[in-house]
Amino acid sequence: MPSHRSLRMAEAIREVVATAILFEVADPRVQSVTVLRVEVSGDLRQAKVYVSIMGTESERLRALEGLNHATGFIQARVAARLQTRFTPVLGFKLDDSVKKSVELGRLIDEAVASDRKGEASSPPDESRPAPASGVDDGQERDAEDT
Repeated sequence: MPSHRSLRMAEAIREVVATAILFEVADPRVQSVTVLRVEVSGDLRQAKVYVSIMGTESERLRALEGLNHATGFIQARVAARLQTRFTPVLGFKLDDSVKKSVELGRLIDEAVASDRKGEASSPPDESRPAPASGVDDGQERDAEDT
């Protein structure tokens, strides 16, 4: 279980890294990057930054390459914000959970749409009894009266 201190540090690192990527990193390779979370080691010397990168596989790899190239710059921003004795060494990791979630949502939407098309084109089920019309033809009452 991470300590309260490491959780606070992880959140501070996430904010600084996300802001630096969005507004300060000038590398054209670094596009469509979202910082999802940061995990800090127990001794606070290492930080894994999990990112989601949208695009083709080659675009994603180029963006990750650009992030790794900008690590020193981003780490300097983190050092200025944290003002701790040691600045955690940053490492970027690609997290595909967002991409998988989007794909799963797309598959669910396709399945629902396909199911709806199937219902609309299928004939009514003849094995079910017809719904009651609510009209009393008087035959049941006549049988009781006799």
